[in-house]
Amino acid sequence: MSFQAAYQQWMDRQLLVQRREGRHRLEEGQGHAERLFLQQVWYPAFRSFDYLFGEYEVADFKDGSRYLDFAYIREPIKLAIEIDGYGPHSSKVTRW
Repeated sequence: MSFQAAYQQWMDRQLLVQRREGRHRLEEGQGHAERLFLQQVWYPAFRSFDYLFGEYEVADFKDGSRYLDFAYIREPIKLAIEIDGYGPHSSKVTRW
């Protein structure tokens, strides 16, 4: 199956199971870096999006909830995946 077809099936499933803010975040669309990660890293390595959840809500001990870019949950493995593009780090970048 092509990446595009697998991605679309995965996204359709995510929109069915997500609720509230997580669903809203998915409906807004993933950023360039997140999609590039799925297309060039995740899908070539695993050939599947099984057990991968987008905009996964986790409880924050400080002030409520946070949303992971991706969570891979297949007991006993629970893996949080955060993808940062160039933007969040650009103010710290130097030529050195």
